[in-house]
Amino acid sequence: MFEQVLIIIGASIFGVLGFIHLIYTFYTNKFDARKSSVTDAMKTTSPVLTKETTMWDAWVGFNASHSLGAILVAAFFIPLVILDMKLIIEFKWFSILPVIIGFSYLLLAKKYWFKIPFLGILISTICFTVAAVLINT
Repeated sequence: MFEQVLIIIGASIFGVLGFIHLIYTFYTNKFDARKSSVTDAMKTTSPVLTKETTMWDAWVGFNASHSLGAILVAAFFIPLVILDMKLIIEFKWFSILPVIIGFSYLLLAKKYWFKIPFLGILISTICFTVAAVLINT
């Protein structure tokens, strides 16, 4: 079924981007500021919200949880599509949810991120949208 392939492709892109982002978060300096003084300041400054963390720890945590969210899209939808496509067809919500997720990430990517994640999420969202249209028409 073509719809299955599209959802698997879309979810796989999310999973790969999330996994790469997680690796970059913990095992590279790719999310450090170009000015080391900014990174140093983040490591010694707390947000107004609480003194229990630093901006750096919050930054790492936000990046890690963001990665896990993208990986979760893949971890949920790939097995669901493979094991129970009938459920997705019967409960329209499961065909619409990845479209909503895709467009949400796409808006974030357009406003806050850069070209590579934007293009990956755009392709993924197109796959999810076409699959949802095919399933629901």
